[in-house]
Amino acid sequence: MIRRHLLTGGSLGLANLFLSSAQKRVNPGKAKSVIYLHMAGAPSQLELFDYKPELIKYNGKPCPDELLKGKRFAFIKGVPNMLGTPYKFARHGQAGSYVSELMPRFAKFADDVTIIRSVSTEQFNHAPAQLFMHTGNSRFGFASMGAWITYGLGSENRDLPGFVVLTSGGNNPDGGKSLWGSAFLPSVHQGVHCRSHGDPVLFLSDPEGISRATRRKTLDALRDLNAMESQRSGDPETEARMSQYELAYRMQLSVPKVMDISKESEATHKLYGTQPGRTSFANNCLLARRLVESGVRFVQLYDWGWDHHGTSKRDDIEHALKPHIDEADQAISALLTDLKQRNLLDQTLVVWGGEFGRTPMRENRGGKEGAFFGRDHHPFAFTMWMAGGGVKKGVNYGETDDIGYYVVKDKVTPRDLQATILHLTGLDPHALHYPYQGLNQRLIGPTDEGRVLRDILT
Repeated sequence: MIRRHLLTGGSLGLANLFLSSAQKRVNPGKAKSVIYLHMAGAPSQLELFDYKPELIKYNGKPCPDELLKGKRFAFIKGVPNMLGTPYKFARHGQAGSYVSELMPRFAKFADDVTIIRSVSTEQFNHAPAQLFMHTGNSRFGFASMGAWITYGLGSENRDLPGFVVLTSGGNNPDGGKSLWGSAFLPSVHQGVHCRSHGDPVLFLSDPEGISRATRRKTLDALRDLNAMESQRSGDPETEARMSQYELAYRMQLSVPKVMDISKESEATHKLYGTQPGRTSFANNCLLARRLVESGVRFVQLYDWGWDHHGTSKRDDIEHALKPHIDEADQAISALLTDLKQRNLLDQTLVVWGGEFGRTPMRENRGGKEGAFFGRDHHPFAFTMWMAGGGVKKGVNYGETDDIGYYVVKDKVTPRDLQATILHLTGLDPHALHYPYQGLNQRLIGPTDEGRVLRDILT
C-alpha cells in the first residue's frame, strides 16, 4: 500500500467513526423526501408574487441614482426606466397572499404554502448563482444538496437511485451537471439524470445479444475484481463503483416501470397536462410524484427558459412569460393536488424558486430600450415558496421595500434555505460534514451563518 492510499484509507476510517454519530437524525424528519422545482433563468417575482403598486406608479420614470450608484448589473447600462408589472394581483386564501393573475391555479393553494418574499443572494450571473443555491458554493467542485441528503439518509428503495434529476425546457441549466454532482462525496450519491422519453437513463439497457443472465455473470466477475482492488488499495471510490454497478443492474427493471407514465389514468393526464412520450415540465412533475411515491429521497426538476430580458418576443414578459407560466401553473398545482390526495404532501417537502430575482427597472441592453419589455438579473430580493414536509401552511414570510429592490424584513439567504431543508429531512445542517482537503466540508459552508427558518416550521 502506497502512502497516499494509507493516508486516504486512514482518514476516511476515522471520518466514518465521527460520521456514524454526526449523521444520525437530530429529529424525526417530517420530510421523507424532497421535490425541488428550480425555474432556471430566474422567474420575475414582480410578475408572480411580489405585488408592488408603488412601482406601477413609477412606471416609465427614470430610476433614482441611489439605486444605481455602486451597483453592477448583467446588462443594464446608464439610467434605465422603472417598470411596473402589466399583470393584476389579488389576495387569496385566509392568509391573504398576493398572487398574480398569471397563476390562478396555484392561487388556490395560498393556504397550503409558505411564500418567502425576502430571499437574497450574493450572485447575479446564472451559473454561479445556481451553484451557490444547490451546492453552497459559487464555484465548481462542491457536492449538491441532493447528494448531501442521500449521503446523510440513504434511499428508501434499494432498486432506485436516492437522487433523481429531471430537466425540461430544451436545455440544461447554466450550472451544468455540477448542480447534481457529488464532488468529494462518494459518487454513488450523485444525481441520476433521467429522461421522460426514450430510455429513461442513457446506456442503461443491455447491448444487443447480452442476456440478463450474462450481465449478472459479468457483474459478479467485476465485483470479485473490484473487491480485490478495494482490499489492495483501500480506495473508497472502488466500493462506490461496486454499489453503482449493482444499482444500475437493479435499475434496468425498476426505472422503466416507474418512469412509464402511460399507465396513469386519463384524469391524471388531464390534471397535469401531460403527454406520454415527450419531454415537458408537466411530465416531469408527474414523474416526481411517482418517484417519491416509490421511495426516491430527492427529486430535482430544472425547467429552463425563465430568463426574461425582453430582448425579443421570445423572452418578453408580456409575450413569452404567460405561455410559459400557464404550463407551469397547471403542472405545479396538479402536483400539489396529487400529493394531497395521496396523503404524500405532509411527508414530501416541495420547494419552488430560481437562482435570483429580476430588477424593478426595465432592461435597456446597451443603454437603449427596445420594442419589448424585460428585467435584468437582481440578486438583492426575490421570492421562493415551500409546501408540505413540516412547513407551516398559509404563511407570508419576509418583505421587500415599496418597489421590490431590497429586503426590509426577515432576509433569507441560500444558506438559510439549505439549512432549513436539511433540518426538515431530519439532518443537522451544522453537523453534516465530510472531511476533504483538510476541512470538514458542509453544504452550508464553513461558517455558521446558515440558520434554520424556525418561524415557517410546524
